[in-house]
Amino acid sequence: MPVFFRLLLLLMFSLMPGFVLAGEASALTPGVRAAEAPPLKSATFSFANRKVMVFRATLAGYPPDERVAGAQRRLAGVLARGGALGASIHLIPEGTQVLLDGVQLFVVVPGDVNLLAGDTTETVAAAAAGELTKAVAEHREQGSWRYLAMAAGICTGATLAFWLVWLGLTRLHRWARRRSGVLLASRLRDVRLKNVRVLDAEHYIAFAYQLLSAVLWGLRLMAIYLWLAFVLGSLPYTRAWGERLSGYLLEVAGDVLQSIVGALPGLVLVCVIFAIARLVAATAASLFKRVESGQLQIGWLDRDTALPTRRIASVVIWLFALAMAYPYLPGSHTAAFQGLSVLVGLMVSIGASSIVGQGASGLILMYTRALRKGEYVRVGDSEGTVVEVGMFETRLRTGLGEEVALPNAWIMSQTTRNFSRAQPGGGFMLDAGVTIGYATPWRQVHAMLELAAARTSELSSSPKPYVVQLALHDYYVQYRLVAHANADVPRQRAEVQSRLHQNIIDVFNEFEVPMLSPHYMADPDKAQVVSPDQWYRAPAKKE
Repeated sequence: MPVFFRLLLLLMFSLMPGFVLAGEASALTPGVRAAEAPPLKSATFSFANRKVMVFRATLAGYPPDERVAGAQRRLAGVLARGGALGASIHLIPEGTQVLLDGVQLFVVVPGDVNLLAGDTTETVAAAAAGELTKAVAEHREQGSWRYLAMAAGICTGATLAFWLVWLGLTRLHRWARRRSGVLLASRLRDVRLKNVRVLDAEHYIAFAYQLLSAVLWGLRLMAIYLWLAFVLGSLPYTRAWGERLSGYLLEVAGDVLQSIVGALPGLVLVCVIFAIARLVAATAASLFKRVESGQLQIGWLDRDTALPTRRIASVVIWLFALAMAYPYLPGSHTAAFQGLSVLVGLMVSIGASSIVGQGASGLILMYTRALRKGEYVRVGDSEGTVVEVGMFETRLRTGLGEEVALPNAWIMSQTTRNFSRAQPGGGFMLDAGVTIGYATPWRQVHAMLELAAARTSELSSSPKPYVVQLALHDYYVQYRLVAHANADVPRQRAEVQSRLHQNIIDVFNEFEVPMLSPHYMADPDKAQVVSPDQWYRAPAKKE
């Protein structure tokens, strides 16, 4: 026996940790099971195709689906017994009862309501009792042949009215299509610019037809929706569906109306901002146009810089107005609107770098007054009269039947020669170069070039044309005639210079002076010098 007891005690001590662990496991098992237990699946109690109550919690060990089955059995018993079938509610410690003719159908417990939304068992039970009253009334109507016949007659009348509306919309679409085509064709035919029709009526007529078709189908879908909601609401079994359709339509219409009403103050403020911006821009434009035309003179602003300043001021005013109005635009605070704004800004910043550079160069040209409209300039290899100094390019007319467009950024990197700034009052400078051998007296060459300039009627006598000797080369002297053309000459500079060249050739031929540039391979037999008695050959005159 002692040995037996010893063995028994040893076995008990060896099993005690297992007992302790088992006890801990059994103590933790309910909590673990509660944490791991899946949430209960809700069940809906419906009657006569109308949702009365949604059960979400367990009551007395019965899950939501069994609570629904029990409520349906009790409801069937009350209906079989007959009576007034009046719904009511009653508060009890567990929650709120929903009664039908004094018989409890189900109990609303706290687990069935959304406490965070402010619901209580009493309010949920009252709503369920109201739905139950409607369902009972519809159940009675479903068993009444008289009521069903009246509902069928109402649905037939609604269907007939729907068909008439459908036909009316079709005829209205045909009339509007025919009328819009005639009206647009007659009105757009009168839209002319310098007696030339600028708008194609067929494109606008096709767009009007598509717009009318879209409006027609929109009205048809709306008529179908209203007809379906009315017909479903007229029949007892489908009345709940009709109420849902009507409620959804009213909800959407209410949301749209609420959005419109909420956006009206912002839209009014946006209109006020843009109206003020338009007034300020019009006032600034009027001021700058008067400066541009010469009617008004301002110290820091002249006729050349008035146009770019007006454009810059207009852009600044409208950008400021847009920045002020942006927060009040409908949808400006949405993520989609903000993302689109960021995307547009990124595209503009990446793709418009060269455009910004061209525009900055154009502003520099305008404000430095390097070029003016009507001046004759030479930029790189291009030479001509400035037709326009734009924001991004400058256009020159060469006088040879071509017009050259020069990017403003390229002009900034080139050397610009202006032939219209030497003399005040307009006009432009001309030059003609010749190379004559040393055997011809330089005084005679000067006199012949000045005579050719005098025969060119487009050149002005004041300032007087003059000749300079640019270089003394090995075989000849390089001469250049510089003259000034009148400001009122209608012909281009190329034509005036061509006439000057013709007169130079004629004068040199008259006095038998060759215009060839001499070259030789060996020393001549006779020195190529001019004796003093030949210094004043005609047409040169000794002063």
